[in-house]
Amino acid sequence: MAQKILVVDDEPDAVDLVQFNLENAGYEVLTAGDGTEALKKARNFAPDLILLDVMLPEIEGTEVCKLLRRDTATSAIPIIMLTAKAAEIDRVLGLELGADDYVTKPFSPRELVLRIKNLLRRNDKVDEKVDQLDFGDLRIDIPGHSVSVSNEPVELTATEFKLLQVLATRRGRVQSRDQLLKDVWEYDNMIDTRTVDTHMRRLREKLGKAARYLNTVRGVGYRFQVI
Repeated sequence: MAQKILVVDDEPDAVDLVQFNLENAGYEVLTAGDGTEALKKARNFAPDLILLDVMLPEIEGTEVCKLLRRDTATSAIPIIMLTAKAAEIDRVLGLELGADDYVTKPFSPRELVLRIKNLLRRNDKVDEKVDQLDFGDLRIDIPGHSVSVSNEPVELTATEFKLLQVLATRRGRVQSRDQLLKDVWEYDNMIDTRTVDTHMRRLREKLGKAARYLNTVRGVGYRFQVI
């Protein structure tokens, strides 16, 4: 069965271009022209990924992203933000709100399809063939793509889960930002290394006391350290 992509944009020409390229790549495409419709379709159809434009009528894309992340039914769906704003603050804001990636308009349809493929397959690659990782009060259920701290579930995005999984399976080994970009995002020089820092900051906030396992190695990157 083809994976479903929800494309949210109020520009018909942009939707047609993206839909044409995604369908050619073998995906099933759903579309929405405003924030309200996007929320409804995300909840009703459970797409495998959402392409979300920032500038939308009724409800802006950033607010849609925030609402999707707060809803347990949609919180784990990967989100790529589409934005005409190239300023760093806008990209960081989208990531802070829970987006997994961003693409700045105008974009290459080929690059967009590549990013979608990479994001959808991130969780297929694991370094350690185990079903569950336990570190004190932190439990990582790999097949279930779930995390809990002191038996309380922690809602993570697909990218946050993959980042934690990579670090945990390579515990004790320092991972540079460039290496994490390659292994988690699967990109080579396509996005800024500060994207890693943004996701790490958000991951630590969600893990609470279990964030103590995530160490910053100044000037290099990050390491999962069992205390």
